[in-house]
Amino acid sequence: MNAILEMRGISKNFTGVKALSDVSLSVEHGEIHALCGENGAGKSTLMKVLSGVHPFGSYDGQILYDGVERHFRDINDSEALGIIIIHQELALIPLLSIAENIFLSAPPSKYGVIDRDEVWRRSRELLAKVGLNESPDTLVTNIGVGKQQLVEIAKALSKDVKLLILDEPTASLNETDSAALLDLLVEFREQGISSVLISHKLNEVSRVADRITVLRDGRSVDTIDSRGHAVEEDRIIRKMVDRDLEHRYPTHTPAVGEVMLKVENWSVYHPIHAERQVIRNVDFEVRRGEIVGIAGLMGAGRTEFAMSLFGRSYGRKITGRATLNGRERDLSTVSRAIEAGLAYVTEDRKALGLLLAEDIRKNVTLSNLDGVSHGTVIDDIAELKVANDYRARMRIRSSSVYQETGKLSGGNQQKVVLSKWLFTGPEVLILDEPTRGIDVGAKYEIYCIIQELADAGKAVVFISSEMPELLGVCDRICVMNEGRFVGEFSAAEATQEKIMRSIMRNGRME
Repeated sequence: MNAILEMRGISKNFTGVKALSDVSLSVEHGEIHALCGENGAGKSTLMKVLSGVHPFGSYDGQILYDGVERHFRDINDSEALGIIIIHQELALIPLLSIAENIFLSAPPSKYGVIDRDEVWRRSRELLAKVGLNESPDTLVTNIGVGKQQLVEIAKALSKDVKLLILDEPTASLNETDSAALLDLLVEFREQGISSVLISHKLNEVSRVADRITVLRDGRSVDTIDSRGHAVEEDRIIRKMVDRDLEHRYPTHTPAVGEVMLKVENWSVYHPIHAERQVIRNVDFEVRRGEIVGIAGLMGAGRTEFAMSLFGRSYGRKITGRATLNGRERDLSTVSRAIEAGLAYVTEDRKALGLLLAEDIRKNVTLSNLDGVSHGTVIDDIAELKVANDYRARMRIRSSSVYQETGKLSGGNQQKVVLSKWLFTGPEVLILDEPTRGIDVGAKYEIYCIIQELADAGKAVVFISSEMPELLGVCDRICVMNEGRFVGEFSAAEATQEKIMRSIMRNGRME
């Protein structure tokens, strides 16, 4: 074996919690090595140890790179040797341009002055390589989270990469962009560049990985050689969760009632480009006990539609009529939308859904402080009880409800966000990519929770970029493209082919 990387017996603790226990991993030159496991299994922690985010001395074990033992003190040490990591948490500066973000650490220069023409030219090349059709001058704050992920990848490619680590790189991408990124990793492999791919999308792992290492509860439990033959996803799942998942999606018999939320002639304009209409006179409804999915490609307007409904959190010149339980309601602010019975789980939990520096307890009760208060004073005992109840109900893996939310795994953070909005007692729950970056075991739990909400008479709007998920969970699927609804299918008649055909016949593919 010609290994570029060997990690031997890596162990790492966080305030009494064993995150890694005697984990070993080897990566060969020119190999795509996938790292799989449930949320909290230790995948991201292992890569942070490798890259120096967790510096030498804070863990036990050895790291050998190019045959030499390395002691990385920070990320600069690892990057100097060609180890580049793209974290699941985006590390971009919103008010700088795409080009400025890509070359922030080492911009091309002449005589000590930044060569802006060269920055622009090289940025265009890198953006084309990752399939992002945006001007390098565009501010990062003006593009969606999916496109921001592509900027992160372009930023990594601007450096002299020998070992590229990607932590859930396709979590924010649609199927077309995900496929293009995977093809890019295959190109890198042919050029002799090694990659470590952390992903919960097992179809992607099976497609491109040469070997697959599975972590469970902070330990490496298996390494599967997938070169030359396909690996069954069920085998990976069994190793990840130590049990069989006979069905990816729980069975559900809906009991659909009267219309809960009805939206008529809804229009929204872009918050910056005032002449650009983002949502175009759409009509939409969801019934009591119903789970309605919204499918569409990146840029179709799904998130913009949801956010504009929820207290006009997005857009300008918003017009149209929204009724809940047959009554027209004022949704002009977030507090009024909550009071009316709406809740919105954002696709970007870190920036918009959580206070990462606060503990689980405070995040869970944040949207309904009246529910744990007497007058204007928070009842600490009541708050603790609510947080503990949701921690148990949602199976949030943590040392206690006093654990800092930012130190939880991505899946457990998502469960905290869900808990926060469920505590408001919503009638209509809008879920925007609720299982993004979550492993198959945690996904199943969330699907069950969603179905329990529908069975309790709630109406659920489910936005997802994963069509198999929409087909497996929803009672009805609406298809969106270019700010309009262009198709609608019942669960019985919906297929991936019909959804894509609806998109392609009713607008250009973006």
